Amino acid sequence: MSGAESKVMKAVLTDFGGVLTSNVFEAFEVYSASVSGDPQMFAKLFRTDAAAGALLVEHECGRIDQAAFERGIAELLAPRGVVLEAPGFVDSFQALLRPDEVMIAAIKRLRAAGVPVAIVSNSLGDDCYRGYDLAELADVAVISGEVGMRKPSRGIYELACARLGVAPVECVMIDDLEHNLRGAERLGIRGLHHVEAGRTVTELGEWFSIPV
Repeated sequence: MSGAESKVMKAVLTDFGGVLTSNVFEAFEVYSASVSGDPQMFAKLFRTDAAAGALLVEHECGRIDQAAFERGIAELLAPRGVVLEAPGFVDSFQALLRPDEVMIAAIKRLRAAGVPVAIVSNSLGDDCYRGYDLAELADVAVISGEVGMRKPSRGIYELACARLGVAPVECVMIDDLEHNLRGAERLGIRGLHHVEAGRTVTELGEWFSIPV
């Protein structure tokens, strides 16, 4: 990475689940296995079933609440022999997630050094940030269910940048899903694919010339 690139970076946009928490995919696998015996059950459902995908979009955009989302998914899975607790299975899944203290500490150090931070998150569940103080973690939080847009829509990244008062080309976006980064990059935001906290922290330190 060149020094020129590091100097233009002024702000950080970050995903929540899977970046500031433990791995979302692993949690889904654990929960899927617990209710169906197949760790890939939920991944297959949202990848191959259009109705399931539509329910997820509607919920993440805030057009249906958690209870309606859960009922819809339970109804789709019942003919396949999978019985879900509805309402309640979203909470059961989220209980498997834990804070990623390394990433949280790095974000706090960036903010303490004067780097503006926005959380840009597709929300799953009506209270999916319970136990986290988003105002302590970030300058702004742009939550899909509150703003009616979801990643990788350009609009949600534009809104985050506007609320921070920075241009997209001055921002880094951290996400564990590469297709979300592609959406951000269409605006000129630099994408940082989060796989492991140590690597992400190292790259942030290089971009912002700050020991994080």
